[in-house]
Amino acid sequence: MLKYRSNSNKIFRSAAVFVAAVLLLSGGCQEQRVSKPGPNSATPLDSPMGMVKYLKDLPAVKKVENWDNKYGQGITITTNNYIIHTTLLDPLMLRQVPAYMESAHRAYQKQLPELIRTKTKFTIYLFSDREQWEQFTKEFTGRQWVLYQKIKKGAYYLNGACVAYNIGRRTTFSVLAHEGWHQFNSKHFAYRLPSWLDEGIAMMFEVSRYEKGSFTFHPEQSGRLVSLRKAVLSGKTIPLKNLIALNPGQVVANDDAVGAFYAQSYALVRFLREEGYGKRLKKFHNLLLGALRGNWPIDPRLRRIAANRNIPITTNFNRFVSTKLFAMYIEEDMDAIEREYQAFCRKIIYRVRLNK
Repeated sequence: MLKYRSNSNKIFRSAAVFVAAVLLLSGGCQEQRVSKPGPNSATPLDSPMGMVKYLKDLPAVKKVENWDNKYGQGITITTNNYIIHTTLLDPLMLRQVPAYMESAHRAYQKQLPELIRTKTKFTIYLFSDREQWEQFTKEFTGRQWVLYQKIKKGAYYLNGACVAYNIGRRTTFSVLAHEGWHQFNSKHFAYRLPSWLDEGIAMMFEVSRYEKGSFTFHPEQSGRLVSLRKAVLSGKTIPLKNLIALNPGQVVANDDAVGAFYAQSYALVRFLREEGYGKRLKKFHNLLLGALRGNWPIDPRLRRIAANRNIPITTNFNRFVSTKLFAMYIEEDMDAIEREYQAFCRKIIYRVRLNK
């Protein structure tokens, strides 16, 4: 989760910056053809006023207006749940962004058995290029800019906002949905989630398909399956008891371990939701509901840490809190569930091919 704080420790900061880069390993949205709109002799389509006219009648759009900013010509799109400030004026791409984010919001809701009402809208900044993104990020992150400039391609979530720039339709959409999950649970959940759980769920939204005006998400087609297959075939999978206790910063220096951590976290979330016709789905839901409502049965001191987002998620938090929660909500017998989990991993990578 790309969420930085001024008092973050070195491990946390390194892991956070790395996440933006590894997002490019995700699958992304399946490309769809969109008919190019006809010319407008009065107002160029790729101008703010042209885009206001072009987007205002789309079903997902509640309001669209000019965005007065110093980074470039832009517009602000308001939907049911999002305020999207953007300098990206590509009509073929931008016309899908409102429906895409609303579809993602509905998909986030489906991680839980009950509806969460969003009272205030989420904020997204989507820039047309890297230069504008850097200018904004320098000001938005302040002294932490030294960390953010290491992001080669990707997006981040900070202080309630998702910030991205155009890195191609497929990958841009993918990182928006991934970071959008972090934004969603940060606003609504009383407690922060352990790293494996937060990142594992975020990866459920990296691949999507456009269908009849909205998007559906397809985790079964994730590019993370390639990394998972590599880990399984090389015998370098991380034991489950270690995986749930890991902070990403502990493996950031090892490419194989990083790939395994993210791929296995993705697989673990799918395992808890899918394996055995969803026999652990209720347990998975109860774990998330405890975070949502703020009633995990853990020590009061640990609850305060979980609730305080100004304190970074550290190695100790993942090691102690995540391990306790997994035993309480999911399974105490780690050896037994390890065998099932490894079998599930082998099953979902069966048809995955590796590039030679």
